Amino acid sequence: MVQNRAIIVKHLGLIDYKESLAIQETYYKTMVDQKHGRATVDQFSQSAASGYLLFCEHPPVYTLGRRGSMNHLLVDEATLAIQDITLYHVNRGGDITYHGPGQLVVYPIIDLEKFFTDIHRYLRLLEASVIEMLAHFNIPSTRLPGLTGVWLKANKNSKPFDRKICSIGIRVSRWITMHGLALNVNNELAPFDQIVPCGIPKAVTSMQQELNKFISIMDVSDILAQIFLKKLNCV
Repeated sequence: MVQNRAIIVKHLGLIDYKESLAIQETYYKTMVDQKHGRATVDQFSQSAASGYLLFCEHPPVYTLGRRGSMNHLLVDEATLAIQDITLYHVNRGGDITYHGPGQLVVYPIIDLEKFFTDIHRYLRLLEASVIEMLAHFNIPSTRLPGLTGVWLKANKNSKPFDRKICSIGIRVSRWITMHGLALNVNNELAPFDQIVPCGIPKAVTSMQQELNKFISIMDVSDILAQIFLKKLNCV
């Protein structure tokens, strides 16, 4: 029997983090029901999908993964209240990170059993998709040994530090993925100064900062979706 590998792509726009988490959980439950034969029809495609690829932006928010340390938040919660930045403790991997307008957040909710059952392979696929997308914009990027995410290596001519441009934190349960990646496109970088991003004391950058121009998030979303789905063998 041929597996249905259809992935439904949705653009949620600027959405509160808590609301996006509720949407993820709803789709996750749908995927679980499909695996156990309790649901066979999807309201969008009229057939059981293998997953959903959600693109969005968030109002200013810090999220702390289940193994993260509050010591990596460098300001108190009273300061966050003044700045109108929310703090959420979430059930993904990784430490603390920041989301804000102008940053592209991608949440794949995918049944990996229809593709491959290897979490490390899935993480590398996410990284490789971002690296290929950034190359489309002439931004050379890479992985760093032992660190999850996508990085720009130090350039001795102009950039003295390795810079992180994309954070990744996922949860996989019953081989269904949740959470995902956050790519700095046009967002402000100052809020990262108030945390130790992902628990790693390294610099952070964005596509806008590297190219010195505004980048269309929709263009980035479209290119990244095409690359990710191709690597997942959906197109």
